[in-house]
Amino acid sequence: MFTLPFPVFDANASGGDDNLGALPEWNLDDLYAGEDAVELKSDLAWLEKACADFAANYQGKLADLDADGLLKAVQEDEAISITAGRIMSFAGLRYYQNTTDADRAKFMADMQDQITEFTTPLVFYSLEFNRIEDDALAAKLDQNADLARYKPVFDRLRAMKPHQLSDELEQFLHDQSTVGASAWNRLFDETIAGLMFNVDGDTLNIEGTLNLLTEQDRTKREAATHELARVFGENIKTFARVHNTLAKEKEIEDRWRKMPTAQTGRHLSNHVEPEVVEALRNAVVAAYPKLSHRYYALKAKWLGLDTMETWDRNAPLPIEDTKLVNWDEAEKTVMDAYAAFDPKMADIAKPFFTDGWIDAAVKPGKAPGAFAHPTVTTVHPYVMLNYLGKPRDVMTLAHELGHGVHQVLAAEQGELLSSTPLTLAETASVFGEMLTFRKLLDAAETKEDRKTLLAGKVEDMINTVVRQIAFYDFECKLHAARAEGELTPEDINALWMSVQSESLGPVFNFTEGYETFWAYIPHFVHSPFYVYAYAFGDGLVNALYAVYEEGDPDFQEKYFDMLRAGGSKHHTELLAPFGLDATDPKFWDKGLSMISGMIDELEAMED
Repeated sequence: MFTLPFPVFDANASGGDDNLGALPEWNLDDLYAGEDAVELKSDLAWLEKACADFAANYQGKLADLDADGLLKAVQEDEAISITAGRIMSFAGLRYYQNTTDADRAKFMADMQDQITEFTTPLVFYSLEFNRIEDDALAAKLDQNADLARYKPVFDRLRAMKPHQLSDELEQFLHDQSTVGASAWNRLFDETIAGLMFNVDGDTLNIEGTLNLLTEQDRTKREAATHELARVFGENIKTFARVHNTLAKEKEIEDRWRKMPTAQTGRHLSNHVEPEVVEALRNAVVAAYPKLSHRYYALKAKWLGLDTMETWDRNAPLPIEDTKLVNWDEAEKTVMDAYAAFDPKMADIAKPFFTDGWIDAAVKPGKAPGAFAHPTVTTVHPYVMLNYLGKPRDVMTLAHELGHGVHQVLAAEQGELLSSTPLTLAETASVFGEMLTFRKLLDAAETKEDRKTLLAGKVEDMINTVVRQIAFYDFECKLHAARAEGELTPEDINALWMSVQSESLGPVFNFTEGYETFWAYIPHFVHSPFYVYAYAFGDGLVNALYAVYEEGDPDFQEKYFDMLRAGGSKHHTELLAPFGLDATDPKFWDKGLSMISGMIDELEAMED
């Protein structure tokens, strides 16, 4: 069954200044030239007929197909996914460029309605497929190597077998999806994009306001924090309603599907064992004192503070150069780092800059944050940024470009096998950041430059590991509490604060209003329990990078093979060539030790 391919926004991505140079914009012509394009109308007509024909040809007959017949059905389903994905990618990307544009919002909603209607006849497919006996399917795979190539897809499909409902109920859920979670997602997106903040007489959107939290001037950071709290507070009932509704909807569906936990569906889609995620979570929480608590105590000392306020968390160091990085310099920094690792990586990344695959500028109505959207395997990915020229924005570019490179390479697998579980999808992005950081660190000319770079990287890693696991714990508490009844905004605020104080440490004072800052995090709305994928990816990359530094002569080729695999292999298979195993609880300690080691170096600089 086709799933709408919407991107997941990366957390804490900041995003424009008049002096940043010519910031690129998307050219979506590789998808369609416009909403009236002849090709779009033709694809819609083809899709409607293809879905109807697929149902007529295969419904009630899947179990009786021989291996060749089943392969033909799988390939037809793949072709349908490509066309539907292409249409929704075009509609979605146009919408995210300006979520407050009524025409774009209408176009996306209309496309979503049509595709949901067209694909409703396909609901039977996964249900019938899962009713094929295991022995019968295994025999078909033995008979046809081309069919056997899709086994990872079938394994993930059949993992849902214990949780599938009747054909009629599955069709009902499919039909009502456009007025369910996706409608609440859209309300959240449009509400966030429409918020305006007044800071010291300047009217800003959420990106511009969040960007002030990394300003050198502490009064600006404080003013931005209070204004964020004020506006979030004024809209907190709407955000609470979105979260209550989505969490309850999920609880109902999970209950009907007999999911043992609220997290089970995410683990299944990530093809990762619950005990692996639990080991990761426990390792990170146990490391809070030696990571975030220790680092922020050190940062308070640098800032000359006994107590840190929340607006000091992402403050630059007093010695940090506040010069903005223009776009050309950002591009060169990231591309040089990629090329130093392997020229092939830079070659893959180049079209993003030259062919309109990046949309970088902050614009009214544009969705906040950043993402890399793979679209479909017959086209190419697109990267969205909100570039404001801060050093962290350069790292965001490196991060999203890593996703893009991964998506280009994985496309070789074809539509059904290219999609990478979220846990592994963060590998290439975090690795791209690490390459860029190490390149800059090697070029540091002074102790102050090295200290600034190390501190920035530690903060990014804390945001990627500690903050995201705290987010994960918040979500676990939120969904558990919602299962017991409606949550007031104050209830959700309390859950948020329970993980903030634990994860950030005793050096922080939490200003009034900070309890509402859960409201703007898109992951909780768009993709529940996504967030642990960041910590998974960071820990995995730290372990991978250690292998790279040890000088494995075949590392680059192994790395590219891992990315090319897309979703065709389990994480144990992907990591085996590097001598790594994420099912070993001690695996996570290796990655956390890298962060701790950087903090050790920063502490040593104080002597």
